[in-house]
Amino acid sequence: MEMLATVIGVVIKSLIFIVGMFLAAAYLTLIERKFAGHVQQRPGPLHVGFHGLLQPIADALKVLTKEDLVPNNVDKVLFYLASLLAFVPAIMILAVIPFGEPFTIFGIEIKPYITDLNIGLILALAFGSISIYGVIFAGWASNSKYPMIGGLRKAAVLIGYEVALGFAMVGPIMMAGSFSLREIVYAQEGFFGAFIWYQPIAFIVILFAILAETGRTPFDVQEAEAELVSGYNTEYSGMKFGLFPLAEWYIGTFVLSAIAVILFFGGWKGPEIFGALSPFIWFFLKVFMMFMFFLWVHWTLPRYRVDQITEIAWKVMLPLSLLNIFITAIIIMVKG
Repeated sequence: MEMLATVIGVVIKSLIFIVGMFLAAAYLTLIERKFAGHVQQRPGPLHVGFHGLLQPIADALKVLTKEDLVPNNVDKVLFYLASLLAFVPAIMILAVIPFGEPFTIFGIEIKPYITDLNIGLILALAFGSISIYGVIFAGWASNSKYPMIGGLRKAAVLIGYEVALGFAMVGPIMMAGSFSLREIVYAQEGFFGAFIWYQPIAFIVILFAILAETGRTPFDVQEAEAELVSGYNTEYSGMKFGLFPLAEWYIGTFVLSAIAVILFFGGWKGPEIFGALSPFIWFFLKVFMMFMFFLWVHWTLPRYRVDQITEIAWKVMLPLSLLNIFITAIIIMVKG
């Protein structure tokens, strides 16, 4: 019975997290459209609901009711599988992200995370790396030159920045002495105990890597509308088309921002000025500020060329991440 209760609890929490992530991703689209509108001196969505608050619901209904067209001569198995491979791994990363400390309601302990593994960070990286197969499959299965070029560009970008991202995370891991995301949070005591003060190089590398991983400007060469129509998802329509930006631009950005907040900003830690809700408010506020930073970069900077992006990954970001590991190791050896 205890095993059954545990399984039921995990399933319920998973459903809550997935539904919550869908709602959050839907309204992140509204936030981005509003932000982009004001950056370009226009109001953004206004007419569906009060100041456009129901616009994400209208957009979701529109995508769901669009005709699902499948071009001739595509590899149908990979064509259908690609959108799922891009979307599901991004959702799976939620399994290891802790949103706060355990708390008690009516004598029942509630853990605001699905699981706490001692290799949680490695598992998150593993899930994230699977999404590249969705992009490659989408480009190959579409049997079209523009998706193929977009898929190859994305693969080239991710190969470089996945390596830099992994090495940049080694610094905080060395300081915390654990791969568990909860243990990394607990290792950051107080305002000046946050790892951002000790790992600024790693943080800069991870910022670049998140922009590249999520395909946001200035690293959006896999879409490049002026050159590739829509890149690797050009031949997609309906909900299959909608899953790509939903997974990449919104869910992917959210989970990677959450991991960056855990690694460098103490996760849910902060002054208890909001009572029992303080850990959750601080966590989501930090993640939201990270998301707004990525929006600011996206709607401000021009796009790099694909050769410039790969050169930055291999000639700048990778050496910086390795240098950070070397410096961190020396400091740990000297100071203990």
